[in-house]
Amino acid sequence: MARNKTQNANPTPATTARGQRAPKGVLRRLLRTLFSFYPVLLPITLVCIVINAIVSAAPAVFLQNVIAIVDESYQSGDWASVSGRILTYVAVLVVMYVISLIAGAFYTQMMAIITQGSLKKLREKMFSHMQDLPIKYFDTNGHGDIMSYYTNDVDTLRQLISQSLPQMTISGITLFVVFCIMMYYSMILALLVVVGVVCMVLAARAITSRSSKYFLRQQITLAKAEAFMEEMMTGQKVIKVFCHEEGARADFDKVNGEIFYNARNGNRFANILMPLLGNIGNVMYVVVALVGGALLLTDVPNISISGMAFSISIVVPFLNMTKQFAGAIGQVSNQINMVIMGLAGAHRIFALLDEEPETDEGYVTLVNARENADGSMSECKERTHVWAWKHPHHDGTVTYTRLQGDVRFYDVDFGYTPEKTVLHNITLYAKPGQKVAFVGSTGAGKTTITNLINRFYDIADGKIRYDDININKIKKADLRRSLGIVLQDTNLFTGTVMENIRYGNLEASDEECIAAAQLAGADDFICRLPEGYNTMLTGNGANLSQGQRQLLAIARAAVADPPVMILDEATSSIDTRTEAIVQQGMDALMTGRTVFIIAHRLSTVRNANAIMVLDHGRIIERGTHEDLLQLKGTYYQLYTGALELD
Repeated sequence: MARNKTQNANPTPATTARGQRAPKGVLRRLLRTLFSFYPVLLPITLVCIVINAIVSAAPAVFLQNVIAIVDESYQSGDWASVSGRILTYVAVLVVMYVISLIAGAFYTQMMAIITQGSLKKLREKMFSHMQDLPIKYFDTNGHGDIMSYYTNDVDTLRQLISQSLPQMTISGITLFVVFCIMMYYSMILALLVVVGVVCMVLAARAITSRSSKYFLRQQITLAKAEAFMEEMMTGQKVIKVFCHEEGARADFDKVNGEIFYNARNGNRFANILMPLLGNIGNVMYVVVALVGGALLLTDVPNISISGMAFSISIVVPFLNMTKQFAGAIGQVSNQINMVIMGLAGAHRIFALLDEEPETDEGYVTLVNARENADGSMSECKERTHVWAWKHPHHDGTVTYTRLQGDVRFYDVDFGYTPEKTVLHNITLYAKPGQKVAFVGSTGAGKTTITNLINRFYDIADGKIRYDDININKIKKADLRRSLGIVLQDTNLFTGTVMENIRYGNLEASDEECIAAAQLAGADDFICRLPEGYNTMLTGNGANLSQGQRQLLAIARAAVADPPVMILDEATSSIDTRTEAIVQQGMDALMTGRTVFIIAHRLSTVRNANAIMVLDHGRIIERGTHEDLLQLKGTYYQLYTGALELD
C-alpha cells in the first residue's frame, strides 16, 4: 500500500475536517452550566476578579494626583506641605494593592476548584448520559472518537475555564475602567487611543479569523486520530499477521499530517498576533506622547469630563494608560484562539449531551414473586428465584403474570434505516423451554432478530409478544434482566475472574459463581490460572485464549439464571474438543429455558426444537433437523456440504 508521505504530511484544506466556527450560543450555555455547578462560589469568584481588575487600573489616577501635587509644589516652592498628601495617596494605594492581592489569591484558588470540579461534573454527566444512549449510537460512532470527548475536548475546556475566561474578564474590565479614566482626563487623547485600538482590533480580527479555523479543525482531527489509534491497537494482531505495518504507518502519517497541518497553520497565524499588536501599541504610545507634548506646548484647550486643562499631570499618566490599554487588548486577542478551541470542545461535549437518550415507554416491570395457594402470583421483596411481570392497568388494578419465556413474532418488518428493510414479515414462536435455532449466511438477519428481542432496536411494523405481553409495554431494563446473552465477540472487564463472572448477577455469591463456571466447563482452566478465581484480567482478557474468554462469557450468562437465553455463535471460538465439554454444560444451562441459538456449526443445532433458515431477511425454511433434511432444501444442502455458508 504505497503512499506519498510528503503529500500526506501536508494535506490541503479540502482534506481537513469540516467545521470552521463554533455555533452561536455555546459560550452562553457553558456559562449557564458553570453557574449551575457552582451557584454561590462562582459569583463570589467573579466579584474578586472584578476587584482585581479595577485595582489594576487605579495607579493611573494616583499617578495623576501625585504629579499634580508635585507640579503644584514646584510652582509654589513649598515641598513640606505636600509630603503628607503624597504619603496619604501612597498608603491608600498600598491598601488597595493588599485588597487586590487577597482577591487575586482567592480567585486563583477558587478557579482551580471551579475548573477541576466542573470538568469532573461534566465527565460524570457525559458518562451518565452515555449509559442512556441507544446501541445505535455506538454502532454508528467510532469508539476512539467517543473517547476524545473525555480527553481532548475536556482538556480544551480546562484551558478555557481556568485561563481564558478569567483573563478576558480581567482584560475587559480593565479596558472599560481605563477608557473611562481617559475620557475623564482628555477626550482628545482618548480618541487617539481609540484610533489605535481600532487598528489593533482589525489586525486581530484578520489574523484570528485565519488561525481559528485551523484550531477548530485541529480539534476535530485530534478526535479522528484518537479513533484511528483505538482501531490500530484493537487490530494490532491482524496488522502483524498480514504484514501491514507499512500500510498502518502510512495511514498514521496521513492522520498525523492533518493534525500537523492544522496545528502549524493555526499557531503560525497566532504567533504573529502578539508581536503585531505589541508594535501597534508602541506606535500608539509614541503618537500619544507626541500629540500630548504638542498640546502642552501650544496651550490647546482640553476637552474632558473633569474640565482640567492640559498639564504634565495628565499626559504622563495617559502614556501609562495607553500602554495598559494596548496590553489589555493584546491579552484579549491572545486568548481568542484558546476561547475558540474551548468552544469547539464545548460544542462537541454538548452535542453528546444533546444526543437523544434511549426512549422507554414501558410500564410492565419484573418483580420477585411467590405463587399463592390458589395459583395466583403476588409480589414480594425477598429473592425467591420466581419472577413475574407486574402489569398495572388504567383502572388502578395490578395483575401478575409468571415469567415463563414465551416469545412470539408476528409479521415483523425492520430496517436499521427507514429506506432499507432488513427483515421481512418475520413470524415465529418459541414456547417456554424450546430451543429455536437460526441458520443462514452472513447478513441474513439472524443477529438482527435477537437484537429485536432485547429491544436494542425497535421494529418498524408487526408485533413481538413476550409471555403474551407486547414487548413495547415492558420496561427495557426489566426486559433485558430476563434475558441472558452470549455474544460472538466476548467482552471482559478489568477485574478478577470472579468479578467478571459475577457481572451477570451482582448479587451472586462466590459459590454461585463457581457453580456457574462448572456448569459452563470453565472451572477446570480457571483453577489452573496463577491465582484461580482471583486472577486479575486486563485488556479484555488478553492473557486468556479466545476459547477461555468465551467460556467465561457463558459462565457469566449462567450465573444470571435467566429464563431466556440468546447464544450468538456462542461456541464459534472453541475448538472441537472444548466444544464437546462445553456442550454438556450448555445443555444443562438450556434445560427449562427458552433458547435462541445462532450458529454456523450445524452440529450445535441438531437437537433444536425448531430451525429457521434465513435468507436476505426472510425465513425460507423452518422445522426440526429431521424435517428439514427430508425437505432437501437449503438446509439439506448446507448440512451435506453441497452449499456453504458465507
